[in-house]
Amino acid sequence: MNKWIRTICLVSCALVAVAVIAHNKVDTRTHIFNSNVRSLKVCLASNMYLPPVLMMNSDDHLLVNFDYLDYDVHYLRYSVTHCNANWQPSQLSESDYVSGFNYADIDDYAQSEGTYVHYYNYQFALPNPDMELLVSGNYLLTVYEEDDPDDILFQTRFSLCEGKVGVYPEVTSRTDIESNNRFQQVSFDVRYRTNQIRDPFTELTCVVIQNSRLDNAVTVRRPTMAGMDYLNFSHNRDLIFPAGNEFRRFETVSAHSINMGVQAIRYYEPMNHAILMVDEPRNEKQYLYDQTQFGRFTIRNAEVRGESAVRADYMITHFTLNTMGKLNGGNVWLYGEFTEGYPASQTMMKYDTSTGCYTADILLKQGAYNYMYLWVPDGSTVGQTSRIEGDHYETINEYLVMAYYHPMGERYDRLVGFGIARSGR
Repeated sequence: MNKWIRTICLVSCALVAVAVIAHNKVDTRTHIFNSNVRSLKVCLASNMYLPPVLMMNSDDHLLVNFDYLDYDVHYLRYSVTHCNANWQPSQLSESDYVSGFNYADIDDYAQSEGTYVHYYNYQFALPNPDMELLVSGNYLLTVYEEDDPDDILFQTRFSLCEGKVGVYPEVTSRTDIESNNRFQQVSFDVRYRTNQIRDPFTELTCVVIQNSRLDNAVTVRRPTMAGMDYLNFSHNRDLIFPAGNEFRRFETVSAHSINMGVQAIRYYEPMNHAILMVDEPRNEKQYLYDQTQFGRFTIRNAEVRGESAVRADYMITHFTLNTMGKLNGGNVWLYGEFTEGYPASQTMMKYDTSTGCYTADILLKQGAYNYMYLWVPDGSTVGQTSRIEGDHYETINEYLVMAYYHPMGERYDRLVGFGIARSGR
């Protein structure tokens, strides 16, 4: 009897442990854990202004580029973790999604030249002979010290797509709640070969992302209409997004002349400081079109010949938003590709009672940057554009639609297709 009681207790404990693990989600968001890591960029080799979604068996590659601020070189490695559509680790073992060992050394690095701030620039491409990826889906990339795998410098995301289905998104400002005012609505078709997807109502998951923002991404699973070889997702109120406004821009491509959005550049030991023009809220201003890169940045030093990756310097960049007083009920955050992964202490604006302005000081490499201000209400994790930037139906936004397929019996979500649409185009 005691033996059976002991066995039942062990089984019960095991089930409880499994339940606890299932409810403890792994944080796979882009994170920079080491403050010496800067200018992290993950993009396609063919087009640095597109989301990091690579087609399988193509001639294209995914490029990973970043700096490590130090006088000494660090020997680094990377590994990957396969994730499902919700960016949680899948049930696949490493041998299922990586050929060979799941780690590789970063051999391509170079020391900065002629800069006040000393750094080493690292870069590598995926896939490569040391790291072949075998299946489609989402991947979490982790970079760490070669002699200490537990010393993780950063983690970031990318995706690998099969291209088995066609995804065709459209965007309109004539939404199901209002027309040509503050919102934009996404609809899309998924087209595939007959019988390629057995049960689209249970096996297909689609994710819609606006301007690479993950805080307001939307997951949809049930199509509006289904045919033998297509699915239609339309008139879904979850796919109505605040239209926002065009990204703001500035350039620090020169340390000796004033560029776009810059008020002054001054040297204070030991480096240059870029003081940007004072920004003001645009929520009550008329919409003005401006061609942007949907939040992305480009590293560039216009004053040197050669590779900007090692000859562009770092500047402490000073942001100021004049709100004429403190905004109650939430916080103001800087958003752009350059803020991804950095802690709140750097990307959340601080209110200065003496000036009535919000400020942020961030160490940024010379280049061209897109950014905006998001208002995050207390108790929320979703940024709002309405309070500071305003919402205008004319805004040109980029919408990425990802289609994941998980047939019965499989152990992971396959990324079978994706599509990109831009509003107003």
